[in-house]
Amino acid sequence: MTLSLEASAAVWSPSAPARDDAPLLVLLHGYGSHEHDLVGLVPHLPRSLRSVAVRAPLTAGPGYAWVPIVDPGRPDPAATQDAAEAVLTWLDEHVPASTPVALLGFSQGGLMVTHLLRNRPDRFFAGVVLSGFTADVELPGDAALAETAPPVFFGRGDVDPVITPEAFARTSAWLPEHMTLTEVIYPGLAHGISQQELADVARFLTGVLPG
Repeated sequence: MTLSLEASAAVWSPSAPARDDAPLLVLLHGYGSHEHDLVGLVPHLPRSLRSVAVRAPLTAGPGYAWVPIVDPGRPDPAATQDAAEAVLTWLDEHVPASTPVALLGFSQGGLMVTHLLRNRPDRFFAGVVLSGFTADVELPGDAALAETAPPVFFGRGDVDPVITPEAFARTSAWLPEHMTLTEVIYPGLAHGISQQELADVARFLTGVLPG
C-alpha cells in the first residue's frame, strides 16, 4: 500500500526559510493525534534547531495514525514499512539532502523514529523516542545502523498504561545493540511527557547537534 503525507499539513517552526545546512527536527505525533500536538515542545528545545511537525497518513477517529492498532506493541510490519516510506518520500521532496535531520516521536511516533533510523541510518544524526517502541522485525538497514550507532534518547514513564511492558522491554534491549542510547525512566509518569523529560530531551539534543 502506497501512503503519502499531506504537504500542506506540515507545521514549520520557525516559518521563515532556513539555510540548507541548518539542522532540522522532524516531529512525529502519536496515534489519534495530529501535526499540531507536539509543536508546543518547540519553545523548550534548542533555538538553533528548526522543526517541522508532519501529519500521519491514516485517519484514526478525529485524528491520524501511522499504523492501525491490531496487536498493541506489535504493529504490522508491512504497515509500519509503508508509513516509514511515506515519511522518507516526504523528506526527499521537501528537505534538502544537505540538511542534517533528527527525529522526535511520541508513542506511535516513537515507533516511526526507530523505523526511519533503521531504514535510512545515513539520513539522520539523532533520534528521540518518547513513550514509544521499536517493531519486532529484522530490517536490512539494521546492520548499518549498528555500525554508525547514532545517538538516541529513549524516555518513558514507569506507570505507562498504554504501551505494553513487553514492548518497552524489547525496545530497551534492542536500542543499545544498534544505537548510542540514553535511556531515562521517569517515576510516576504515565503516557505523557513531563517537564523533567522535556528538559532532558533539550539537553540531549544540545549535546548531539552537528558542528
